[in-house]
Amino acid sequence: MRKLFFITLLLTVSCSNNPEHYLEHLNGYWEIEEVTLSNGTKKQYQFNETIDYINVNDSLKGFRKKLKPSVNDTYFTSDDAEKIIAKLEGDNLVLYYSTPYSQWKETVLEASETHLKVRNENKDVYLYKRYTPIQLDVD
Repeated sequence: MRKLFFITLLLTVSCSNNPEHYLEHLNGYWEIEEVTLSNGTKKQYQFNETIDYINVNDSLKGFRKKLKPSVNDTYFTSDDAEKIIAKLEGDNLVLYYSTPYSQWKETVLEASETHLKVRNENKDVYLYKRYTPIQLDVD
């Protein structure tokens, strides 16, 4: 029985760190919670004026947009979007971004139902939490 427990635990831990499983949690609305700079400095975000909307399809292509949330599931945005190509590279899920002005990449360190953690090329780590829309009862 003890052996079965350790095998189950090992499978659970190894599957949760599989970058392919990160893909199923990537899409959606994300709000920055914390940034840890490469020098170790941390910045907490208590309130965000904008959130990120990420959408990657089955062919691993998609986009990220900045949105300004309003009440009752409404958002303000521009037509600007960053193109994304997701690639599985070894043990990593890497997101390649491009706009008409720039190109960069981020490595996904964690992606779950509630959190997204990425590291950019400067070694800064961004921790996002799943955004919860503002709901007001206006009846």
